[in-house]
Amino acid sequence: MADELSLAGKAAVVTGAGAGLGRSEALALADAGAAVVINDMTDRADEVVSEIVAAGGKAVAVKGDVSDWALAQSMIDTAVSQFGSMDILVNNAGITRDTMIFNLTEDKWDDVLRVHLKGHAATSHAASVHWRNLSKETGQPVYGRVVNTASEAFLFGPAGQPNYGAAKAGIVALTLSTANGMHKYGVKANAICPRARTEMTADTFDANTASGVDPLAPERVGTLVRYLSSPASHEITGQVFVVYGNMVTLMDSPKIEHKFVAADGTFTPEEMNEQLSTYFEGRDRYNTYAAYSLAAIEKDALKTE
Repeated sequence: MADELSLAGKAAVVTGAGAGLGRSEALALADAGAAVVINDMTDRADEVVSEIVAAGGKAVAVKGDVSDWALAQSMIDTAVSQFGSMDILVNNAGITRDTMIFNLTEDKWDDVLRVHLKGHAATSHAASVHWRNLSKETGQPVYGRVVNTASEAFLFGPAGQPNYGAAKAGIVALTLSTANGMHKYGVKANAICPRARTEMTADTFDANTASGVDPLAPERVGTLVRYLSSPASHEITGQVFVVYGNMVTLMDSPKIEHKFVAADGTFTPEEMNEQLSTYFEGRDRYNTYAAYSLAAIEKDALKTE
């Protein structure tokens, strides 16, 4: 393996790594030589640790709720104490509580935002404190990689997942802030929007009927995470990638579509109506969430609470 792709001597923390994407990402990092702290709420974390160790790698489990800031700190501390460094953070833990906005409950909002967004923030904070302190001690940039898990839901606002879409939008903003705030310390932070067949998406994607490797196999996402965690990615930060099948798509920053300008410097209601109505005439600017087949999600979400 080329040195720039090797993670030998590096230590990683992967949240939600007991199954699905997190497990595949943890295994990919371990295969590249990284020692891995496996986080999950369940004993499946121990199973992934055993799998890595059996293959000749190094891993340890830290079980618990990723949104607990004390637990997030313990993950970073465990990487340092057990493996001698903390170099890579992969945030993957998440849940869904599908519902239409008119059926949304406070609990369903809080649960999804807590696990996804607060969970990402807790570990990102703990890791950033560690890297900033280390950079100040050494007077040099550190090796730091953050890979956060967003979703195309942040772009399209799925009708049956207002909580999930909002959380994923927050994760993208958090990632960009981390990239900007930690750049001078050497840390690279990027977000991925994966499409993968996992327990969480079991009712979203149709069954795989393709021959060969499943185009939605989590392992395809693990390859990108492995790359973004490697020395080879040293020039990539503050980016958002969509990944599935045989492709990785780099998202562009939002662009201005059109600018409306008041003729005399200040809009009157009539002039604003004239300009905007003319521009949007005959166009229903409703965003169809075409990235996924959401029929199953929205069917369940429409149910009365």
